Amino acid sequence: MLHLRSRYVDDVGEPELLDPRGAVVPDPSAYLRRYLGREDVEVAREGAISHFDQLPISVLTTATLDWVRSAVPDVPVDERRFRPNLLVRTPAGTPPFVEDEWFGSKARIGNAVCIEFVRSSERCVMTNEAQQDLPHSPLVLRAIARAHDMRLDGLATVVSPGQVRAGDPLVLF
Repeated sequence: MLHLRSRYVDDVGEPELLDPRGAVVPDPSAYLRRYLGREDVEVAREGAISHFDQLPISVLTTATLDWVRSAVPDVPVDERRFRPNLLVRTPAGTPPFVEDEWFGSKARIGNAVCIEFVRSSERCVMTNEAQQDLPHSPLVLRAIARAHDMRLDGLATVVSPGQVRAGDPLVLF
């Protein structure tokens, strides 16, 4: 499934499914059933699906991402392995796992968005999976497990929604 992508054309419509070449497929559920060789799957709007182990926003810092890279120097690592909603550029010298210090705090992003940090994600084997130009490697999850009890990032709820743009500052309060 990591070779497929999806997107919303607008805020109310159903998701579009894109094949490995990036072309929109006409019947997403039928395509996915054929692709997986299963009849028990369906493409559905994200809001209708319960993610029991996640919260609406995942925030990862470059300090933590840089730590992962240093922990597995022979494995290509970037934010795609962890699928954060937001990647926050942190100043040099910021300690890894700084997101842990944010739990219980709120943050303003840009002019309107406000989020509240709740906890971190417990990571699973998906961080090891190959995708696009990132090869499979069990070393990624092992490093996170040894150093930080399988946890990575900061999960948050949305207090005030709005639009976030690349480069918007995140300010804790």
